[in-house]
Amino acid sequence: MSSRRHLPAVVLSDLHLGTFGCHARELLAYLKSIQPDVLILNGDIIDIWNFKKSYFPKSHFKVVKRLITMAQKGTEVYYITGNHDEMLRRFADADLGHIHVRNKMLFTFGGVKTWIFHGDIFDASIQNARWLAKLGGWSYDLLIWVNRWLNVLLERMGREKYSLSKTIKDSVKKAVKYVGDFEVAAAEMAVRKGYGRVICGHIHQPQQRIIQVGDQQIEYLNSGDWIENLTALEWDGTAWSLYQHPDVRDLEEDDEKVDASARHLLSMLLNEADSDE
Repeated sequence: MSSRRHLPAVVLSDLHLGTFGCHARELLAYLKSIQPDVLILNGDIIDIWNFKKSYFPKSHFKVVKRLITMAQKGTEVYYITGNHDEMLRRFADADLGHIHVRNKMLFTFGGVKTWIFHGDIFDASIQNARWLAKLGGWSYDLLIWVNRWLNVLLERMGREKYSLSKTIKDSVKKAVKYVGDFEVAAAEMAVRKGYGRVICGHIHQPQQRIIQVGDQQIEYLNSGDWIENLTALEWDGTAWSLYQHPDVRDLEEDDEKVDASARHLLSMLLNEADSDE
């Protein structure tokens, strides 16, 4: 008998496979622990912006293989494109067996129309200054890499782990305001479209709350990320809940590079998408 938890639906976003910060081993463990009917990958799954031919560890490739295996075994996998994997937007509305590529989706859960999209449409830096947004992505990846080795040192000293990016975000009022504005903007747009629930990613901030928009209330959810928070949204058939995976990462995993043939295959796929831009 399978020990996997059966779930009608799961939402993951901002995995950023192919970057230093991705907790691929923990993610793989989580994927192996669940058996969803529907798996929604809500953007920034493979980080094409920061993709490097020299860096794609085996643990990251195992996640890709696991997702394909889940689809082969009957899970309906919806890949909703984000800004870091925007090159895949040209494949929107494509279906390959149980894998479906979309830019946004509308589902009904518990009788509530639920709008699901990544959320980068609210980010002015992405829409109006793409080079600035990409620079920010590279800087964030560097910060996560520095933070990782800082935590190695702290652990050896017997001290608790520390998140540089969370500290920066929490201490900068503009960042906190941006998160709040993002959530309200998503809720307002969903209400205008006549939906009762909206699910986003993009800002790496797991959340589940009710937002008042005029005389209406709407449920806002964000699946967080697998860089810092290691979170997912789970639908049990009656309600949504936020799942958080324990951070037990093995910091030596980066020495395991994916084999040359697999790396070449990924490179060809991304180069082909890039050539059509």
